[in-house]
Amino acid sequence: MKFTPLHDRVLVRRIEAEEKTAGGIIIPDSAKEKPQEGIVVAAGKGARNEAGDRVKLDVSEGDKILFGKWSGTEVKVDGEDLIIMKESDILGVLA
Repeated sequence: MKFTPLHDRVLVRRIEAEEKTAGGIIIPDSAKEKPQEGIVVAAGKGARNEAGDRVKLDVSEGDKILFGKWSGTEVKVDGEDLIIMKESDILGVLA
């Protein structure tokens, strides 16, 4: 199934957090926090401004991003857990 977000929304796949600390301690699943990094899977064409012109998104497919802890809505597309969020929920693009 092909999914295309509308307007200024993006579809994001979370990047799984490390299983160990820097000291080598293994973190159990119950103690892990949800990762706040992800990869943009799909992006909308952009929102419209007051003049009716389309404003292009600053992120594109394949960008590695950082987003807020409680951002977006979790969805399941083709059996994969993804997040759909507005571009304004994205804190930045990681290089």
